[in-house]
Amino acid sequence: MRIRRATVAVLLSVLLVIAGLPTASAVPTAVPPDGPARAWVLADIASGAILASKDPTGRYAPASTIKTLLAMTVLDNLRPETAVRATAAHTKVECSCVGLVPGQVYTARQLLDALLMVSGNDAANLLGDMLGGYRAAITRMTNKAASLGATSTRVMSPSGLDGPGWETVTTPRDLAIIYRAAMKYPVLIQIFQQREASFPNGKGGAKTLHAQNELLARYPGDVAGKTGFTNLAGKTYAGVAQRNGRALVVVLMKGSGDLYGQAIGLLDWGFAQASGTLG
Repeated sequence: MRIRRATVAVLLSVLLVIAGLPTASAVPTAVPPDGPARAWVLADIASGAILASKDPTGRYAPASTIKTLLAMTVLDNLRPETAVRATAAHTKVECSCVGLVPGQVYTARQLLDALLMVSGNDAANLLGDMLGGYRAAITRMTNKAASLGATSTRVMSPSGLDGPGWETVTTPRDLAIIYRAAMKYPVLIQIFQQREASFPNGKGGAKTLHAQNELLARYPGDVAGKTGFTNLAGKTYAGVAQRNGRALVVVLMKGSGDLYGQAIGLLDWGFAQASGTLG
């Protein structure tokens, strides 16, 4: 799949400025809309300015939004065509799952499709093994986050699943940094913009994966998006959109109800603000 022209524009803008987000906020021309998320950040990708936020440095569970950090870590260490055979152990995980079949060979690219399009926790397990195993994977992910400036992020599972004593935590600001950095990866942009992808069905054929990110259809200019949910995290969302050559990243954490609606409201508000760079 070719990268769309709009996507290339986003990629080039991110390559120009990829440092961590500043903690100060740009002065808005109006009050930004609030919503059901307890904490959130809206930031300009090109300038790094935080346009609006609510508890941006509060530490919360990210749920599956952290899968994008896993995807970057995989691409830092493996080629997309790297192949691996699934085992029964990879399927023993709380779903959402893509439905890995023990004995089937998958490429890293196919697993990344499953990871980001349908939030496959089984795919996250197998990708974690490809990085050297569970412990090695979460260490690499935490180190990757720190290298980007997302220093309040502690990863305890590749998928974002959590439980007592192994809670992954991050902040809205850290997730914004992570998703800005993800725009440096053409493969990830391709995956985020796919509506459908072919995936091995374990029977010698293929099935079709359908992207879960509703903003692909609902929001013109949507570039990337990932939802998440656990009992600890509540609903979460992180995504990137662009309009008239300007790109914004939005992160919503500890939410309930319609996070897509809140994301749309914040993005619309952000695109209506004057662009600027903080000194």
